[in-house]
Amino acid sequence: MQTIQVKTGSRIQFIDITSRVKEAIAQSGVRDGIGIVYVSHTTAGVTINEAADPSVVMDITFKLSQLIPHQDAYRHSEGNSDAHIKASLMGSSVHLIISGGSPVLGTWQGIFFCEFDGPRQRKVLIKVIEG
Repeated sequence: MQTIQVKTGSRIQFIDITSRVKEAIAQSGVRDGIGIVYVSHTTAGVTINEAADPSVVMDITFKLSQLIPHQDAYRHSEGNSDAHIKASLMGSSVHLIISGGSPVLGTWQGIFFCEFDGPRQRKVLIKVIEG
């Protein structure tokens, strides 16, 4: 298992970690198998989506903020309930098929770390399973 560090610079931010995940898979030496990308934080997540056009990420963050505003009648006392909800919707992991030593991704797909309570220093765990 490998850990990569992600430093976020704003409260809500999507960071393309595709190249770092590909590097971790290559370093594992596994040619065919499964890769799991896992975020162990309750106010951050991970997703696979379009990486070619940055307006897609902007649209996702806009709509999430519209649907789940930062301030509302939340009961959680830390003031980050919206971040917990957004992270739950995104999910804490993605699974990748590995073929020929690389993750199988669509032409436009990228892997994004999703920050909802930054800026922070975060960890992403990558587990590669041969098979």
